[in-house]
Amino acid sequence: MPVELIFEKCRLTAALSGEIDHHSAAFLRGEIDQALAKFQPATLALDFDGVTFMDSSAVGLVMGRYKALSAAGGGLEVLNLSPSAYRMMKLSGLQSLARLEPKPEEKERVYP
Repeated sequence: MPVELIFEKCRLTAALSGEIDHHSAAFLRGEIDQALAKFQPATLALDFDGVTFMDSSAVGLVMGRYKALSAAGGGLEVLNLSPSAYRMMKLSGLQSLARLEPKPEEKERVYP
C-alpha cells in the first residue's frame, strides 16, 4: 500500500491509498512512525481520500498513531473518510481522540 508523506510547518500528512488490511497496516505503521520520529510534528493528518477498502486494522493504525503523538503532546486528524469509514471510526470512539472529517462531498450523507 502506497503512502505519500508530506511535512510542512510542523504538520505531517500521510496520504494513504489502496487497501488497508492487516498486512498493509504493518507497512504503514512503519513508514508513518519513521516519519514521526524524523520530523516530530505537532500534528499528524491521516488522509484517507485514496483508500478503497479498510478493515478494523485501519482503526488500530489510527489508535496507535494517536498513542505515539499524544505522548509527545501532538494532535491527530483523520481526513477524507468515506461514510462507512467515518461510521467505523466513530463507533470505535476515535472522535474523542482525533478530529474526524468525512470527504467534503459526503458530509451530507454522514451528517444527515
